[in-house]
Amino acid sequence: MTTFQQFHEEDHNTFHNETKVYFSQCENNRKLSLSELLRFTSDSAVEDYRQRGLSSEFLKEHGFYILVSRAAFHFLDHPHESQNISIITWEEKPEPIQLRRGYKITDTDDGRVLVYGYSTWLLVSPETRRIVPAKLFTLRKPVDVVTDNDCPQPGKILVPAEKQLLCERTIGYSDIDANGHTNNSRYGAFIADAIPPQYHNKELSDFRINYSKEAMLGQKLKIYGHCDDTKRKISVCGETEDGTSFEAELLYK
Repeated sequence: MTTFQQFHEEDHNTFHNETKVYFSQCENNRKLSLSELLRFTSDSAVEDYRQRGLSSEFLKEHGFYILVSRAAFHFLDHPHESQNISIITWEEKPEPIQLRRGYKITDTDDGRVLVYGYSTWLLVSPETRRIVPAKLFTLRKPVDVVTDNDCPQPGKILVPAEKQLLCERTIGYSDIDANGHTNNSRYGAFIADAIPPQYHNKELSDFRINYSKEAMLGQKLKIYGHCDDTKRKISVCGETEDGTSFEAELLYK
């Protein structure tokens, strides 16, 4: 029997979350879906904080939502069905208005790094939905860690003006989380549904996503994209009646 563990390293800042990649978490090529990648990494960050006494309920009581703002991943070997993996995450030195995290996803059985990643997180007031500067987040000891992951940095994503409509959908009840908006992981499924079929079985090398504006229950989300076969890149953006909801780019090997 395989036993999965969760634990912090001696620095109390690096958290390990062991699990298996299950059949339902994969696309039809038996590789981990983008939505599950986003879920694994964000849930590991949330659990890291919870085990350090910073549960979502505690944070809300003290005037904070912490929402994913940007994420970037580099794939050395895409996690696949039945693989035992460990999502390793640590907090990094914050930016003025964003918290930062690093990630490694490893094969638990042989220690190989499969994916490197970074994410940034906004502190938001539950009452006003306004951004709170990172320096005001004093509920835990300040972090000065800076790493050099083999991964693109989260940053601005430019979607070419000559994009075309790929698909549209209505945000449903199952898309919404306890923060009252579309959960960050759902955008991975939205993107996968919008990608042209000829890209479905290509191997990803990099994936980046920026969350610009909350998509809310009942809103119509139109997803536009631009495919650049020369650069092996797809640029995607989602728009609601309130403006741009997210932007993403996918690079292929």
